[in-house]
Amino acid sequence: MDVTMRLDKFLKISRIIKRRAVAKEAAEKGRIQINGTIAKPSANVKIGDELTIQFGTKIITAKVERLDTSTKKRRCRKNVLAH
Repeated sequence: MDVTMRLDKFLKISRIIKRRAVAKEAAEKGRIQINGTIAKPSANVKIGDELTIQFGTKIITAKVERLDTSTKKRRCRKNVLAH
């Protein structure tokens, strides 16, 4: 069984987006894709998924390398590889 995490929670914990509410809003507006499919905030993210996030005119592509449960246990900035 694959380990998964909600998209909005992953974006907050990985520090791609600082607040979960902002991550949720971005997903609701269709600005986030998982493996090329527009994702809802409740979509599950798993290791190996590729995320595409649109911030205005800037587009970030990131690959999920691991899923941490908290930012307090250790630094999580290495969760993704920016392309």
